Amino acid sequence: MDRTPLWKISVTTLPEAEDAVAELLAGAFGQPVASYTDAETGQTAVSVYLQERPDCFRAREAELASGLTRIASGGLDIGPGKIALKRLPREDWAESWKLHFKPVVIGSALLLKPSWSRRRPQKGQAVIVLDPGLSFGTGRHPTTAFCLRQLVAGHRPDEAQSCLDVGTGSGILAIAAAKLGYTPVDAFDFDPQAVSVARANARRNGVAASIRFRRQDLTRLPSRGARQYSLICANLVANLLVAERERILARLRPDGTLVVAGILKGEFVQVHRAFAAAGLRLRASRAGDEWRSGAFTWR
Repeated sequence: MDRTPLWKISVTTLPEAEDAVAELLAGAFGQPVASYTDAETGQTAVSVYLQERPDCFRAREAELASGLTRIASGGLDIGPGKIALKRLPREDWAESWKLHFKPVVIGSALLLKPSWSRRRPQKGQAVIVLDPGLSFGTGRHPTTAFCLRQLVAGHRPDEAQSCLDVGTGSGILAIAAAKLGYTPVDAFDFDPQAVSVARANARRNGVAASIRFRRQDLTRLPSRGARQYSLICANLVANLLVAERERILARLRPDGTLVVAGILKGEFVQVHRAFAAAGLRLRASRAGDEWRSGAFTWR
């Protein structure tokens, strides 16, 4: 077992500010973020885990404090807003997740669970094993859960369907698509670490040969795609979705579905207007916490 310690930087906040604080931490340290809400106190710990102690932590702490002040000035209750740095034995970090990370069920089609869970799938239910912590995306975030539900809802076993996962992160959506029977499945991310993690997760779930992962900058894709897809998942920020609308839609089949997520509630209207102006109809939408997601089809 690797006994090298990890360093945990955490911010204690409230659930309503969880996503904003997570974005702050991810941007400050360039690492995936983990969150845990204590049912008794109602407070949420948002954390990043680093392989080495961060340099000049006092300066980093001051930057985080300034960011928390900006979040609070925007109207979100950040609660305690306490910033902490802790040296954490790696085995303690791993064990702590087992106390609160539970399987995620998407209808009768998908079961997402950590490696230590003994939960058995229902008959015909595809299983994805994905541990939380040092990689993005475990299916618990409302935007990821919406995308997974749309993958399930849009799947037609009697038809050949393809999938493109834009901003794949941990690879969870591409893995789910491959498990459900979409083919081909292509996925890309701008972050090379995310692509590496996604490939490893696909290998672990036995679908590495069914998915083509690559590092790609959406803004540098050819304006016309060589392939069009039955379903496109684009878990991206609103301004990128709007700016790159034409590149995304060039890859959507005439009978296809575009699923967009990762959008703050207040910014969803501009995304809706942009894709409606391009000829798409909002077929489904769901809000969770501070986020809203949507599924579009051609009119």
